[in-house]
Parts: sequence; structure tokens; C-alpha cells
Amino acid sequence: MTSVLFVCMGNICRSPMAEGAFRAVAKADGLLDKFQIDSAGTIGYHAGSAPDRRAQATAKKNGIDISDQRSRKVTDNDFAAFQHILVMDRENLSDLMERCPPEYSDRIRLFLTYAPDLLGEEMPDPYYGAENQFDVCFEAAVVAANALLADLKKQYF
Repeated sequence: MTSVLFVCMGNICRSPMAEGAFRAVAKADGLLDKFQIDSAGTIGYHAGSAPDRRAQATAKKNGIDISDQRSRKVTDNDFAAFQHILVMDRENLSDLMERCPPEYSDRIRLFLTYAPDLLGEEMPDPYYGAENQFDVCFEAAVVAANALLADLKKQYF
């Protein structure tokens, strides 16, 4: 089984939408059972909380239900447990690289490197932005999720 972890700061906006988008594209391709998919945050402030209502609404209007996800903080065990750790911005990358044992550092990369033509390499945090920022992030997550799935299929299937 191939393991993928999506990470943002609080695990209530970007990483839950990315997790939902990747689950949806893997399911559509008949490969959902081949993956362990999760999301987490670099901070634990929202631990146990459902995704932000705006993230849920954006996913739902795109046919994806993320309401059962719950925020959690990245653990030290995640570095060994997940083969692919995809972060939303450079701050998330820096935070994880500081904590990550050197033997697992090659597992961490920016999620939007899979969709470089969209927003650059960083997914902007929509939390304090306009409502449409959630749409922008979700659309980018879907494009990157499709590209990630294509890459993982080449590697593993």
C-alpha cells in the first residue's frame, strides 16, 4: 500500500481539501484501496476539529464530502509511516524538515510541484482570504492530485 500525507498549518483548510481531492481522483481511477491517505497540520491548535465550514462547502459543491475528517498534528511517526508527505507552502516544508529524521527528508515536498503552472509552488492559505480563495485552492488541489496520482501510478502500479 502506498501512503500519502497532506500537510498544512492547521489541518482545517488546505490539507483536508487536498486529501479529499486525492481520495476522489484515486477512487475515480479504481485505485483508492491501494492507498493510505491522511492529512495533518504542523500545529495542533485545531486537533479534533472538522475542516473549516468553507473548505467543506467548497469540497461538497465539487462532489466531495470531507466532513468526517478531523484535524491532527503531524507526529514523529508520520515521517516513517508515510512514503509521500506533501506540504502546502514553504513554511510547512521548513517546519517539517526541522523535525524530520534525515533518512526520511526525501519524502517531503511541496504539493503544488505537481501543478506548477497554476499558483507557483505554494498553495495560498484561504483561511483569512475571500470566500473564492477556497475555490482557487480546491481547483489547484484537484489538478495537483491528478498529477500526483499519475506519477504514483508510474512508480508503483
